[in-house]
Amino acid sequence: MAVRINDIAPDFTANSTAGEINFHDWIGDNYAIIFSHPRDFTPVCTTEFGAVAQMVPEFNKRKTKVIGVSVDSVDDHKKWKKDIAAFAGAPADFPIIDDTSLTVSKAYDMLPAEFYLPEANRTPANSATVRTVYIVGPDKKVRLTMTYPMSVGRNFAEILRALDAVQATDGAPIATPANWVPGQDVIVSMSLDNAAAEAKFGPLDIKLPYLRYAKAPK
Repeated sequence: MAVRINDIAPDFTANSTAGEINFHDWIGDNYAIIFSHPRDFTPVCTTEFGAVAQMVPEFNKRKTKVIGVSVDSVDDHKKWKKDIAAFAGAPADFPIIDDTSLTVSKAYDMLPAEFYLPEANRTPANSATVRTVYIVGPDKKVRLTMTYPMSVGRNFAEILRALDAVQATDGAPIATPANWVPGQDVIVSMSLDNAAAEAKFGPLDIKLPYLRYAKAPK
């Protein structure tokens, strides 16, 4: 069954490069990003995890933990981390889950449709996870999902931008417009009339009766 926005993120206990992790306990009162990749020692995955390694300080600023998932073992992950660090020029300072059992991959629907129950001869072309991303809130609810095919490397700058948008709008009567980046105006929810919106957010830039911009809350 697919994991949907506003579902409680499936909890699990798994071995990782940081030791045994209980996912919900590990999140604590932070945001979290869990992302899968097909296999260790593969080219696109190395560029992706290199990008994450370089961005760990940015995730830390946003009180967000990141964790990777692969169908490979902890021993392989630890060896591969050396390649990631060499390529990225930054340590891969985040846990990678050992999902050789496919427990996490199945719980989060991370496997390609045509190869959902692999038992042997696992290769990136069939039994490996696709490139899936989940942003999870401190309440353990899924805030955002993204899924890419194995042939398309993810844009982690966009994932960071999406995280900023999720955090800016979480629990607030606002939304972000297309291509929004932090510092730009936001859209005020229709749950507020003009007077209430101005009282809460200040002057409005009314483009259409249903499209009203305001300065983003600090």
